[in-house]
Amino acid sequence: MVDSFSSDDTVAIARRFPNVCVLERSFDSFAGQCNFGLAHVQSEWVLSLDADYVLSGELLNEIADLPASPAADGYSVQFRYCIWGKPLRKSLYPARTVLYRKDKAHYRDDGHGHRVVVSGETKTLSGSIDHDDRKTFDRWLRGQARYSLAETRKLLETSPSRLNLADRLRRWIVPAPFVVFFYTLLVKGLIFDGWRGWYYVLQRTFAEILLSLRLIEAKLSPEA
Repeated sequence: MVDSFSSDDTVAIARRFPNVCVLERSFDSFAGQCNFGLAHVQSEWVLSLDADYVLSGELLNEIADLPASPAADGYSVQFRYCIWGKPLRKSLYPARTVLYRKDKAHYRDDGHGHRVVVSGETKTLSGSIDHDDRKTFDRWLRGQARYSLAETRKLLETSPSRLNLADRLRRWIVPAPFVVFFYTLLVKGLIFDGWRGWYYVLQRTFAEILLSLRLIEAKLSPEA
């Protein structure tokens, strides 16, 4: 476990388990922490999970049935986003590479998040992971305030030619919140998921509005 000198009982709890090795490193970025952790992994393969990931039985069986020396160097998995434990029919959450050879992988920062880059062939597994995010609204709101700053820096500092379609749309500022609202509600069909669907749609729309406001602020700032 890589700990960034946390002030709660995290380290004390972790040290109760004999199979946990605790390493401490000052936090600089998520990618920095992950690459530091990878350097200390002793197994050939890494299964990278967040605390709110729940692996399906299908995925567990699929991983167990992989050959001892597969041809691929990494495997991606589709996600189902959950609101209070119940999965939505669709979301904006992309597939992610979660299983990979340690020596073929490194992490890089990407806006407010981080991504693993695998130098080799990657395949997609058919099983899924539930992203069971149960943050309170206040905690989610505080997180979005931080995330929007990081995403604004990414959009302003990256050449448009290197941005994906969604990020190029965000640089236009005004259309993005409207597109996300109608895309999630109607195209993704979340209108049929009841209040959970509306909750997710409005969350994602608000996040885009916040990012648009950050971009406008950057344009209007005397330091711009």
